[in-house]
Amino acid sequence: MFIDAGALSPEATYRLMSGIVVPRPIAWITSQSESGVINLAPFSCFTFVSNKPPLLGVNIGRKAGRRKDTGANIHALREFVVNIGDASQMVAIHESSAEHAPDVSETELLGLRTLPCSTVRVPRLADAPVSMECRLERVVEFGDTGAEFIVGEVTMFHFREGLVHDGKVDTRALDPVCRIGGPNYATLGAIVTLRGMQQTPKSVMNGDDAIR
Repeated sequence: MFIDAGALSPEATYRLMSGIVVPRPIAWITSQSESGVINLAPFSCFTFVSNKPPLLGVNIGRKAGRRKDTGANIHALREFVVNIGDASQMVAIHESSAEHAPDVSETELLGLRTLPCSTVRVPRLADAPVSMECRLERVVEFGDTGAEFIVGEVTMFHFREGLVHDGKVDTRALDPVCRIGGPNYATLGAIVTLRGMQQTPKSVMNGDDAIR
């Protein structure tokens, strides 16, 4: 079977790619409007792009040519929080993807508690096992639909008590949720442990190294 990518509509392409690029971690993002409304939405085109400084990247599309509330809020305040939900929060994660007017707060609608952050004005989810305070680092626009790859620098990590051991996150205890195609989600399932590989230590490059 062959499909000509150039002949596909944006929606058709999304349906295919969201079923191919799986599983995808979910950035459950809290953002804040200039008038103080707290927005919450999940984004599964999400990864980290640097470890020094710690940078997270999330792709945020548009609806009918207009920025989603999350994108608009990040552009306005240049701050946001990436929360990582667990399996017990799967329904809330899904429900927070529903479209609402900009003056509607999903955290209030879903009865989710928030707490103040340390370095940004945007609050974090009180019951999320992980929250990362972020300041906008850059925005790169891609494609014909105005999708933006938003990169934020993590300024503070918050972890549920007992989740971090010897500097590493206990992934089983985190129990994260991932997105697959359509309104479908999954949890970790079986974890297979293979032999550890020797790794060259990561280091900060000087100016000459960065040019090469």
